[in-house]
Formats: sequence, structure tokens, C-alpha cells
Amino acid sequence: MQLKIMPKKKHFSAGRVPLILFLCQMIRALDVPLDSKLLGDLVQPPTITQQSPKDYIIDPRENIVIQCEAKGKPPPSFSWTRNGTHFDIDKDPLVTMKPGSGTLVINIMSEGKAETYEGVYQCTARNERGAAISNNIVVRPSRSPLWTKERLEPITLRNGQSLVLPCRPPIGLPPAIIFWMDNSFQRLPQSERVSQGLNGDLYFSNVLPEDTREDYICYARFNHTQTIQQKQPISLKVISVDELNDTIAANLNDTEFYGAKPSKERPPTFLTPEGNESLKEELRGNVLSLECIAEGLPTPIIYWIKEDGTLPVNRTFYQNFKKTLQITQVSEADSGNYQCIAKNTLGAVHHTISVTVKAAPYWISAPQNLVLSPGENGTLICRANGNPKPRIGWLTNGVPVEIAPDDPSRKIDGDTIIFSNVQERSSAVYQCNASNEYGYLLANAFVNVLAEPPRILTSANILYQVIANRPALLDCAFFGSPLPTIEWFKGTKGSALHEDIYVLHDNGTLEIPVAQKDSTGTYTCVARNKLGMAKNEVHLEIKDPTRIIKQPEYAVVQRGSKVSFECKVKHDNTLIPTIMWLKDNGELPNDERFSVDKDHLVVTDVSDDDGGVYTCAANTTLDSVSASAVLRVVDVPNPPFDLELTNQLDKSVQLTWTPGDDNNSPITKFIIEYEDAMHEAGIWHHQAEVSGTQTTAQLTLSPYVNYSFRVMAENSIGRSVPSEASEQYLTKAAEPDQNPMTVEGLGTEPDNLVITWKPLNGFESNGPGLQYKVSWRQKDGDDEWTSVVVANVSKYIVSGTPTFVPYLIKVQALNDVGFAPEPAEVMGHSGEDLPMVAPGNVRVNVVNSTLAEVHWDPVPLKSVRGHLQGYRIYYWKAQSSSKRNRRHIEKKILTFQGNKTHGMLPGLQPYSHYVLNVRVVNGKGEGPASTDRGFHTPEGVPSAPSSLKIVNPTLDSLTLEWDPPSHPNGVLTEYTLRYQPINSTHELGPLVDLKIPANKTRWTLNHLNFSTRYKFYFYAQTSVGSGSQITEEAITTVDEGKMAMASRQVDIATQGWFIGLMCAVALLILILLIVCFIRRNKGGKYPVKEKEDAHADPEIQPMKEDDGTFGEYSDAEDHKPLKKGSRTPSDRTVKKEDSDDSLVDYGEGVNGQFNEDGSFIGQYSGKKEKEPAEGNESSEAPSPVNAMNSFV
Repeated sequence: MQLKIMPKKKHFSAGRVPLILFLCQMIRALDVPLDSKLLGDLVQPPTITQQSPKDYIIDPRENIVIQCEAKGKPPPSFSWTRNGTHFDIDKDPLVTMKPGSGTLVINIMSEGKAETYEGVYQCTARNERGAAISNNIVVRPSRSPLWTKERLEPITLRNGQSLVLPCRPPIGLPPAIIFWMDNSFQRLPQSERVSQGLNGDLYFSNVLPEDTREDYICYARFNHTQTIQQKQPISLKVISVDELNDTIAANLNDTEFYGAKPSKERPPTFLTPEGNESLKEELRGNVLSLECIAEGLPTPIIYWIKEDGTLPVNRTFYQNFKKTLQITQVSEADSGNYQCIAKNTLGAVHHTISVTVKAAPYWISAPQNLVLSPGENGTLICRANGNPKPRIGWLTNGVPVEIAPDDPSRKIDGDTIIFSNVQERSSAVYQCNASNEYGYLLANAFVNVLAEPPRILTSANILYQVIANRPALLDCAFFGSPLPTIEWFKGTKGSALHEDIYVLHDNGTLEIPVAQKDSTGTYTCVARNKLGMAKNEVHLEIKDPTRIIKQPEYAVVQRGSKVSFECKVKHDNTLIPTIMWLKDNGELPNDERFSVDKDHLVVTDVSDDDGGVYTCAANTTLDSVSASAVLRVVDVPNPPFDLELTNQLDKSVQLTWTPGDDNNSPITKFIIEYEDAMHEAGIWHHQAEVSGTQTTAQLTLSPYVNYSFRVMAENSIGRSVPSEASEQYLTKAAEPDQNPMTVEGLGTEPDNLVITWKPLNGFESNGPGLQYKVSWRQKDGDDEWTSVVVANVSKYIVSGTPTFVPYLIKVQALNDVGFAPEPAEVMGHSGEDLPMVAPGNVRVNVVNSTLAEVHWDPVPLKSVRGHLQGYRIYYWKAQSSSKRNRRHIEKKILTFQGNKTHGMLPGLQPYSHYVLNVRVVNGKGEGPASTDRGFHTPEGVPSAPSSLKIVNPTLDSLTLEWDPPSHPNGVLTEYTLRYQPINSTHELGPLVDLKIPANKTRWTLNHLNFSTRYKFYFYAQTSVGSGSQITEEAITTVDEGKMAMASRQVDIATQGWFIGLMCAVALLILILLIVCFIRRNKGGKYPVKEKEDAHADPEIQPMKEDDGTFGEYSDAEDHKPLKKGSRTPSDRTVKKEDSDDSLVDYGEGVNGQFNEDGSFIGQYSGKKEKEPAEGNESSEAPSPVNAMNSFV
């Protein structure tokens, strides 16, 4: 069940009950709960529950009903007094009393008059415990009298005079509501000049001719009888000066009256109130209304102030064009002097209203009912205030206490009655009357003396369910006389609960301020007094709170897109939440674009109206939580509109526009574009940008352009579509204000000069007839400028010029209006020719076996006959006559930019003879070659043997055959063979070293172990050192048993699963080779397996020239041992690609380049005939047998 939260009052412990009980008795004693079963058993004095108002105005056309309802036990009887004497209703056939009630019904609709029953009525309700009385009810019939007939004379006024039209309505009951209308029942317009006063009169500060009319009618509406009474119409005529002069001329005789003038302008004076001061009295709680209406010309304005104070902010209102000041809920603090000030251009006048606030009696502490047990004490307190201070009078059972029967248990002390040691006969109803000249208050309060054992009014075994960490309030409504003490217990054997953790309320409720899970259980409420004891059990369950663990988040989305809000709820397992989505605290729109799926609200095709606050509300029977997020719908702005051109000048115009809707994202800037309909129709160009707060722009224009403009708005989302184009505006023609750009002079032939420029476009021409004045002269001579005017082209060729001579050039624009400003001079050159002289004194210095340094003397600059671009070296390897016939000589080219005099030749082949020459290069081409110079490179280390294969395997021998290195790089001195056995676990055995003469190509190894795998390392040597090695593996033959085993293994190797495994191994090896190749190209070395490194020949190391600077240009892979696990091909051969010791090919035409110190900056131009690349691994896949054996 839901928990009813009750207000926290006062808490106490069991040990303080007697003291608290006494204080409760003295202050308020017992309340009798409104429980039907309890009330059915207890006697109770009468209590008035309903009565007619003190001032009771009745409708004379309907029956009179005077209400008086009361309760009590036993039910009370009723009687009435009228005008202070007993009203015997049985003697009047028109008067009846409702059954079980004291309400009177006077039937005047059949006969009788309401005025007959006008008077002061009072009701008395009585039973054996006392009598309660009602207020004095003054019954008066409502009245709506007619206006007395009167003759109203027409009013004629001069323009500008003041006027008051009186209303003076008849006095009705209640007072009438006044308003002015015409014959058509239309309210007359009111203003600062014309307004209605509080008394109903119509005030004119000054009249105007338009005020003339014959139907100024005052109406009085009597709401009680729903009737409206009408005064006779008043006629008003306002005449102007001209009309007044015409009237005077017609009735009188001369022109002395023609000087009649309108009313002069005058300072204000008050029409109401009169004088400088007045008094106003108002009752507390009413609305204070102060009024000041002034006349004057011009119409005065009214101001209000309070002397020595300020007007209350929240209770002050102005009515009737500030002529009426109203203060609601007025109190004594609002007393004081209020000043109204009337002011116009000619002066001011003020009036002071002295306000006094009086007060009819009002309660400070009305007496409350007392329920006491025999022998107890109590008090009735009746305190009221007013201005003047009210008198307090006591009655008992409707009789003044002074003449009532004496009761020894009571003592009257002014506004307090003290009861002590009451007995059952002390039960009575007491009335307190507080009165002054402005009214009275009457209150009934009974004293009921009862002796009752405790009763628990709360139902038994109620189940309370409360959310954890919230207050839990367990009800225990009780009754008893004397007032019972209340104790609470938890469980069956628990001790009384005290205020250190719990709060015990006066009404018996037990409050657990912060309920926890361990608060769950059964609680027992025990009520005790001297007459007995009662108890009741209730049950408490604590539930986990409902929480939103994932709240919807603020979202900014573009119109037309989709947005999703997430709301995840965690709740107690025994509670079933309902999830509801709200928009702006209302239901979601009935639109299929809104969909709710589990934890999400999705809105598709978002529109502007979808923006707002979205709330996820989770509700259970015990609690509710909610979380909100704002959706802001944005979009690119709407385009500007209403483009207008103003301030149109020759070279400027002002553009004005109206921004479109920014679609919830502020406009940051406006972009202005223009179209030149004369030169580039349909093409829009950027003109200007202005901030998003501007709506005008001053635009600078060019001459002779037919402009149209458009504007785009931009915000954080993007840019709007362009606005509609503005009207066209054609500017006047003018001379060009700029000359062509990118002017150059460059000859294409030895005897010409080609002058080029970037022409002006139509927009830049500034007028019709665009042409160019081209001027030139030699830079180093005294020649005059030669000029020619050409059409709108971009090139002019000057013929017959000397070869490669500097010229000064100018290109000036002109049109039909005039010339552009004087152009800047640009230097150019006439055409180049081939150089005439070859470089001399060519010298070669061989640095090492692969690098040489070349020096030469520069040629004279005049002989270059053009722009010196550099020097070019041609070099090639000299060959014997037989080789020269078989293959074309391959020449390599290196170009060195600028005025260099030396360069480096890298990538040479050791132990070779080279020839070179040098040529100078300009923009036209190469000059003649220098004399050829030859040089030799020294010996180097050889490349690896071209091939290595093992043939004729026997039980204890293997034969090796090989081909010499493809690049011996010198004279071979010997071969070195190293080999070592490999066991079944791929571990390497001891290394054997063997020297073989250089003239051998075959060698047999004897005394080997049978059925054993060997690994061979083989390389050649020159006098310089050892070359790169080649490796191979082979197995000596096996006996019959081994052969059978091999046959079975071969059979296994042909199985599908083994073939797949071998393919995977081959793929892995291929990937490793690719990675090694990539690293090789970067000049690095890749590591080999540790066991190979452990058994590698320490003497096999790459050789390097010991010059400290240039290492030998050799293939880095020549020094890499074969990876362990490589296999010999089935034909027992290994092919080795030849390697050129030079660098890789360099290509950039003939412009391969090196720095002066020989570092490489270019590429070889000639394409080498590709020879087989040098490598150490076998190019063929290993045989299945060998592959299988490697895993034995």
C-alpha cells in the first residue's frame, strides 16, 4: 500500500510521558478522531458545522433558506431567535425546519414578502452535553431601485474646458456596479483624458469636439437580482472657436466678440478629491483604493508616492490610467500619508491623503475543543486582536457566563478559562465573543469529560512498503481518556523503540527517518492509560530505489536527421516500473516519427517543432524518478532576402538585405558574391564577407562591370543556399588600374626574344578596347625603348636579336578610356645557343675499387652562350675488341649542377678500365666533349660462386661441382670450403676447413659418415680478401633399412595433409624472404639463426676500403649466410645471379647528379643490360624427400 506521509510534530521518549501528558492536557487535551465507529460510541457536545453568513442578502424572488447544521452525540435539537427573542416556527405556516437539521426554509414564493422576514437570526444546537450557538445572521432582501425621473439639460462647452458628468445611482443592496455606455450598449472609450471615477461619475480633463454626442448614459448593474437600471441620456456638445464666432455673429452685433478664443492651456487642478488634503479609512484585509482625477490642458499625468515609505511591491496596482492606486490585503503597516501628483507642461499640483487602517476583530488563538477525563485539568484560550482592541466575552451553552450556573471546576481569567479536577457534569459548550465597533467574532468550543480505555484506530496488519534511505511513517491512530501513552516495539521480543534512532509523533505515528534494509520487519504499537491497554501490529518492507543509470543527454541535431535518447532504469525486483517519455512536460506528439523501444526514444526526420525538453520518467507504486535532456534542432540558415542597392556611386554601392531564420544556430557571417553579366555571365565570384550581426555592406566596385549580387548566410552547421540575385548595376568605364602580371622575356631561338604575359580578364579591363603596349631595350646599351601596341593577346616575338643578351621589358595595358599606370620593368634574355668550348685539364683520382673523383677546369662564361646549368660526365667501362663487337658499350651519365669543377663517380666495378669525358650544359643543350681520359680500378673481393651442386652421393663421400664467380673483381687465388654435419635435431657438428686451388671446379669429399646430412659453406678469394659465400646441404646414402624407411617417408610425403603442411612452410619462407629483401634494399642486414651464427666461419667477413670515408659499393647480401633449413633442389644445383658492384640504376634522363664531394644526388640515365641478380638462396623449391629428411 502507499505510505501516507504525515507532518513531523514532536518526539518524546517513554520516560517523559507523564510530563508531556500534563502539558498536552493544559494546552489542548484530547482530540476526538473523526472515526465513525468511535463517534458512534462516545457522547459529544454539539458543534456547529455549517451556517449562513453574518450579512445574508437574499433574493426577494426566491424562498429564504437560513442554514444551521450541527453534530453531536446524542444528535442535537435546534431552536432559533429572531431579533433577540424566541422564534416559534410552529406558529408560522410559511416557516419549516429541515429534518435532522436546524436549517430554516421560509416559503415566500407562494405568499408573503421577503421584507416581513428581515431581521437578526441566531440558531442554537443543544443536547445533554451542552448547547452551541451560531453567529447573528442579519437577513436582508436585495434591492435594485429605479432612478428618480429628472430633466437633464443639454451641455454645451467650449473646446478644452473640463467637465464632470454625474451618475448618482440609486442606493441598492448590495451597491450597484456602474459603467457608461451609449444607446447601442457599447462602452464609451476611456483614456487619460476621459475616465470614470470610483463614485461612478465620468470625468473629462478637457473636452474635444469628438466628445460631442447625445447618448452619455450611466448604467447601474445589481448582480444579486441580475438587473440593470439606466439613467436618462446626457447630451454634450463641444464647439470650436469658429463655430463660437459664427454663433456670436448671428445673435449679437459687432466684431468685438469675434475675438473669442479657445480655452487657454492651463496647469492641472484636481476634480476629485477637493483641496490639498483628505482622509481615508479602511479595514484590515480589504483593498485600499485611493483616487485622484485632475483637469488641465494639456491632459495631466498622475503619479503616486508614499511619504516616509515606499509602496509595497507585490500588493500595489494601478487602475484607471494610474488615477486609482490600489493596495491589496491592507494592514496597519500601510497607514500613512499618500501623495498624488498631477503634472503637465505648465505645472504640477499635489494632494495628500492620510490613510488610517482600522481592524475588525481577528483571531490570534481561537478556543479549541477539550476532551478530558475525570479529575484532569485543562484550559480554553480565546485571543483576538483588532483596532480598536476587541472586548472578550464568554458564554456557556449560549448564556453569558456571569449568569450561567456556577461550576466549581472552572475559573475565568480574561481571555482564558482554567479547568481543574473536572467531573462529568463539567461538560458544556463555551462561546467566546470578541467584538469592537467594526465587527465581532464568535467561536464555540466544548469541554467533554470522558473516561475511555485506549483504542487503536489504525487497521491491523497493514503492510507498508518504503523506498530505502527515505523516511518510513507507521501509523498508530489512537484514542483514550485519559490520554494514552504510546510505545512501539520491533519484533516479538524487542524492547521499546526510543528517539535516538526513531521519532515518535504526538498522533502515535512512528517515523524512521532513514529506512534501511534492516528496518524490514513487524512493528507493534501499544497504547496504555489507567483504564487499560491496546496494541496493533503493522509490517514494513524496504525496497531498493528506482534509479536512472543512463540518463538522456543534451543533443544538437540538424533538421531532417535522426536523434536517439537513451534512458536505462534500475529498480527493485519486486516493483514493476512504467517508463514514460514526455516532451516539454506533456505527452509525446502522436506522430509515427517518434518511436520508443526499450531504453531508447528515437525521433526520425527531426523538424523544428521537435526541439524542446525530453523527459524520461520511471514510476513505480512507491517512487518515481526522471531525467531530462534538451534537444536543439539546428540547420543551415535560411537564405537572406529583400536585397536592395543604395548609394550607387561609380566605384561603390551599399547592399542591404534581411536575414533569414538562423534555425537555432546563430549566423556567424554573411558571404557576398557578384556576377559580371557582361563578361562572365552565370559565374559567381567572391566579393566580401561581413559578420553575422550586419545586414548592410559597403562594396567596392570595378569600372565597366554589370554587377548582380547575392548573399549567403553561414552558421556553425553550414552555409545557406544563395539568396535571389539583386538588381543589376552597370558601372562606368575607366582606364585600367593594373597591368598584366607574369611578364617574362625568354628567347626560343638564338636570334629572337619572346615576350609573354598573363592578359587581363574582362573584369580587369575597366572598359572596352583592351590592348597592350609592349616595350623593350637592351639592358647594357644606350638604346631607346622600342614599343608596339598589340591587341588583347598574351605574346609578342622580337626577331633579329643578338644571342643571349639581357633585355629590359615592359607591358602596359590600355583601353578606349586611357592607359594603365606605368608598368614595372622586367629583365629577360634573348635566345640561347649551344656552348662553344669543352672543359679542359680533366683529371681522375681513383679513391678505391668502386669510387673515383674527377676534376676539370671551367669554361669561360661567354662561351656558354646561355644560362649555365652545370657539367655532365660521360663514363663507360672499356672492353676488349671481341666483347665490343658482341655488345654495345653502355655509357653512364652524371650531371653536376652549377659552376662545379669536380665530382665523384660511384658504383664502379673493381679491377676494370674506365674511360670518361666532360661537357658543359646550358638551356639549349650540351657543348663539345673534352678529351677522353682513362683510369683503372684496383682489385676487390669476388662475388659468390655462380653455382654449387652436390653429385654422386655414396655411403661415405660426396662430390661438389661449382661455377666460378660471375664477378671475380680481380685474380682468384683459391677457394675455401667449410662443412659440418647436422644431426636429427638440427644441431650443427664440428666445422671442417678445406682450401681448394683456384683452377678447380670439382672436388670429392671422402670418409664421411653414412646417412648423414652435411652443410657446406663455399666462397672464392682474391688478394684483397674473401668474397661472398654460397651454402648447400646434402646427405650421404643409406643402407637398405634406411632406404625402406625413406620409401615409407616418401609415401607419407605424397599424402594430402603433408603436402598442405609443406605448402604452409613454403609460404612462411616466402614471406620471410620478402621481408629480408625489403630490409636489404634499405642497406641493412638481417639476422640469422643463433646456431648458424655460433658455427659460422669467423674469418668470412666483408672487406672494406680503409679510407675512412668511402666504403666499397658492394651488395650487402653478399655477406648474408643462407638461412638454416634451406634445401638443395632435386637436381642438386644452385643458380647464383650475377651482381653488378655499382649502385642500383639511377634514372632522371641524363641528369643524374652528385654533390661536389661525390655524394649522390642524381641517377644514372643509361639503362643497364640486366644480368642475373646475386643471391644466396636456391631459386627452386626443395624436394619432398629432402624436406622430410630435414625433420628427422
